[in-house]
Amino acid sequence: MPKGYSHIVVGAGTVGSAAAYWLGRQGAERVLVLDRFGPLHSFGAFGDHSRIIRRVYPSTAYSGLTDAMYEAWAQVERESGLPLITTTGGLDLAEEGTAGHAYIDNGRRVLDELGFAYDSLTADDIRERFPQWRVSDETLGIFQPDAGVLDVRRSVSAHTSLAQALGVEFRTAKVDGVDLRADGVSVRVSTPEGTTETVQADRLIVAAGSWMGPLMSDLGLKFTLTLSQEQVSYFSSAHLSSFTPDRHPVWIYHGPRDTYYGFPVYGEAATKLGRDMRSRFIRSEERVFEGDDVEGELLAAFLREHLPRSVGPALAHRTCVYDMAPDRGFVLDTLPGHPHVAVFNGAGHAAKFGSLMGRILADLQTEGTTPHPIEAFGLDRPAVSDPEHPITFRLETPENEGEQGRAHL
Repeated sequence: MPKGYSHIVVGAGTVGSAAAYWLGRQGAERVLVLDRFGPLHSFGAFGDHSRIIRRVYPSTAYSGLTDAMYEAWAQVERESGLPLITTTGGLDLAEEGTAGHAYIDNGRRVLDELGFAYDSLTADDIRERFPQWRVSDETLGIFQPDAGVLDVRRSVSAHTSLAQALGVEFRTAKVDGVDLRADGVSVRVSTPEGTTETVQADRLIVAAGSWMGPLMSDLGLKFTLTLSQEQVSYFSSAHLSSFTPDRHPVWIYHGPRDTYYGFPVYGEAATKLGRDMRSRFIRSEERVFEGDDVEGELLAAFLREHLPRSVGPALAHRTCVYDMAPDRGFVLDTLPGHPHVAVFNGAGHAAKFGSLMGRILADLQTEGTTPHPIEAFGLDRPAVSDPEHPITFRLETPENEGEQGRAHL
């Protein structure tokens, strides 16, 4: 291989592996992917089996990308031969008069604007259609038929394998720093064997997730990157057959204080749920990989109240990390003055868009532009460009201006 690379990708997770695949598919040569733990490791945000994939958002900034999102996954499914999405439909629930209900109303307006199908449900509709649920008379909902389960672990395997088949090189190495040049980059790395070297490339993509922090000053990024350790729990049940993907959808319950989300039986012989943004803020080196019974009991209590036949003994507690800009929106852009460097931060809710985000990053670093609307995620927005911007975890858009950010998932 000639000295130097056309492209370096930092991070081999959901988005980094996707960027590698799309770079290879778009004809890029001499592509190198660097990850401190190597490909298909167990320490990233793509651990566990399942993520919700859906169209319901309170903003066209996200919902407007969902056609392209599904198309990107369909392409990977065709090329890999692996099913990545299990369609179950998606149920969003909230009680009238709450912030969660406002979220659903905004989501309904966005679905109407974009022409996506959905059903509006009363409490009686919910009970009749999904008798597994126990809800109050004040509960209303949306059912969107395109939603389902993305097998996130399998998606990284597919992207990685396809990228390698296209000639992309994956290397286990920690990126210690980046030196920007007018016509390229120098990336300083250290290997598990204790060696250090500098690798040259014409172009760079950084999709390092919660490990992006140490590289931000080199990249000229000044926003606060907040890490929150989250937990999902799996529960055994004597009634699992009532919660299979053909009988029960993915769901999000937008409560008065907390937002809960869950899955039918998938990956494990258990039901799975979590509480979005439990806000256990950490540094990257403080992360643990096993959840705890305290959060598990809080999740079990929710199931006992609303999905009583789904709960039994805890089977497993697992963790992940949200890595978030102050407004909890995606960061997806090229660096000012350095268009040959593209960065991505997924804010803990990027998995469902993973292949599309990789495709857009590849677009930016092969064509210099992308046909997809990404203006809302740019580096020039105040939450990212202004170091003094307050941390609100709220992406302000015309559709949700002033609304608290909820349930990005």
